[in-house]
Amino acid sequence: MSGRNFNMLFKLKRYDFAIVHRNFWPKSDIIGEALLQLAEKSQKNGKKVAVITQSYSNLHQTLEEKNRGNNILFKVSKLRSDSSTKLIYRIIDMIIFTLWTFFNLLLIRPKKIYISTDPPLLIPFIVCLYSKLFKCSYTYHLQDIHPEITNTITKINPLLFNLLKKIDNFVVCNASNVITITKIMKQEIFQRLEHEIKIYLIDNPTTAIIKAEKSISQKINGFVFSGNAGRLQQIPLLLKSIEKYKNQGGKLPFIFIGGGIYSDDIKLLARKYEDVEFKGKMSSIEANSLTIQYTWALLPIEDAVTKYAFPCKTSSYLSCRMNILSICSQDTSVAQWVLKNNFGINAQPNTQELVKTFFKIEDGITINKPNMNSYDFSIETYVEKIFHIIYENNENYYEKNI
Repeated sequence: MSGRNFNMLFKLKRYDFAIVHRNFWPKSDIIGEALLQLAEKSQKNGKKVAVITQSYSNLHQTLEEKNRGNNILFKVSKLRSDSSTKLIYRIIDMIIFTLWTFFNLLLIRPKKIYISTDPPLLIPFIVCLYSKLFKCSYTYHLQDIHPEITNTITKINPLLFNLLKKIDNFVVCNASNVITITKIMKQEIFQRLEHEIKIYLIDNPTTAIIKAEKSISQKINGFVFSGNAGRLQQIPLLLKSIEKYKNQGGKLPFIFIGGGIYSDDIKLLARKYEDVEFKGKMSSIEANSLTIQYTWALLPIEDAVTKYAFPCKTSSYLSCRMNILSICSQDTSVAQWVLKNNFGINAQPNTQELVKTFFKIEDGITINKPNMNSYDFSIETYVEKIFHIIYENNENYYEKNI
């Protein structure tokens, strides 16, 4: 093939828009579903769309069976790791996906790209380099801030840490649009860059609110923890406090939904007390169907993490019309968000304070609930906002209440 014909082939294959995201639909039934809807909406608006992702299963077959993603190009690499996989295998998997992403970007040469921090650092950097080579624009969605959040779990060598920050700063500064979740996260990005840029703020989405919604008075007075029981969620403190509360005669039930490294510890506590249950992993719809039956949602989080991430389950909790018990220091963004919006109460992260709070709730503490009709955490609204940011640079999302 001549050089001219080779160039013509590239021109014929050029796409208007590409989404690069590791966890996709149907495995990720909230963010993955949202990104699939974003791809479908773009395609219906006359854009030539591609999705670059990973999957354990045959994604093309699933899309065909569900009649989703019509006329969208899906470039799918096999997913070989998850949060429970050994670090070395996760790194190898990320390198493979990075090479796969760069190769396919060269083939489809999109004019616009959406990327997020899944996976962080390396993929966004590759997309940034591609954008320099082929004069494309990209939207960078920081759903958490790396490498800072990683450094709160496992200390990174200072030289490597600074290098990774510089790499991510380069990606942020060269993005056409930058999106994050909270004002605190936005301020952290500003501090790292040492100057301000335009950053959009968008709430995390949730699945649709159950129509047969129960009022607070009809709910079971008890607690639900739904999500990852991992290193950042203060699970040892929570379990120790529940045990102490039960040993002092506490009567309220506790339900745990999800998985994580502390799953076995939760199972042990559940075996010890009849009104402590471990449900394991569920789909978001199943989890919300159970969650909506209870009055209180547990939101424990390490203080340091609140600068660089925001708990993804908050939107689901609010959609289920629950009071939120945040467990962190009073001056953190999470505690301030709960208290200022009257979404619930906050407990200091120590056993004595938390046990006292459990008993206060058991005795019937009153919360001045906000008008939840003014909050829209639907996937459809989330997709609409991102769509307008990518294609119209809509300024309505520069600020919000969080």
